[in-house]
Amino acid sequence: MKVAVSSKGENLEAQVDPRFGRCQFFVVVNPDDMSVDVLNNASAAQAGGAGIQTAQFLASQGVAAVITGNCGPNAVQTLAAAGIELFSGQTGTVREVVERFKNGDLNPTGEANVDSHFGMNATTGPGRGGGMGSCRGRGMGRGMGGGRGAGCGRGMSDFAGSARMGSVTQSGDQELEALKQQAESLNKKMKEVMSRINRIENQ
Repeated sequence: MKVAVSSKGENLEAQVDPRFGRCQFFVVVNPDDMSVDVLNNASAAQAGGAGIQTAQFLASQGVAAVITGNCGPNAVQTLAAAGIELFSGQTGTVREVVERFKNGDLNPTGEANVDSHFGMNATTGPGRGGGMGSCRGRGMGRGMGGGRGAGCGRGMSDFAGSARMGSVTQSGDQELEALKQQAESLNKKMKEVMSRINRIENQ
């Protein structure tokens, strides 16, 4: 059995990388004898779709389970479609999380625990905050219809600016695709926020 762990290094003592699609390495462990194979993650530098490509790559390597910190919705769906079990929300060394897996202390999940493109701004900081903040402010202030459009429009603009501030190099097409996917994610968030508001108001 092959268990792939998103890792910051190339051995069992390396720390688990919280990013799934944009981690640098996967340490693939056979839990029976703790033998190790290291895979370089070629999708780490992709502007978009890194989670899906990474999941497809691991499926092609015959991986049966993935242990990681955070995993977005697209990657979760791709892993599930490939029949790969996902154990997210994990921290510690590769050895520690595999031992927990062997002892049955980990529970598989079919749910994402971060939004799409979480890993894109892991080192730039302002990207997610700027986009999300503007969307919430505009959307909640102006209501369900126009608010959502105006909010996400502003959110997209701030996201693009922050990406440039963080020196994320993208072509025009790649940036456009990333912004579209970011807008979709923000729309979903906005619907959740408005649903909560309606529930509270109707109590």
